[in-house]
Amino acid sequence: MAFRPNYGRDRAERNRLKAEKRQEKLDKRAAEVARRKAERAEQEPPVPGTAPAAEPS
Repeated sequence: MAFRPNYGRDRAERNRLKAEKRQEKLDKRAAEVARRKAERAEQEPPVPGTAPAAEPS
């Protein structure tokens, strides 16, 4: 006799995969933002009258 389908488990698995994919997309997006900010910081001279950005420790 075959097993009954476990819809709850299947749904949880789909939701887990969706959340994982969403997190990967957010991480990729954040990495791109950081890369663009770094490029912009290298290219733009500092604005006179402002303090330089503090280094995170």
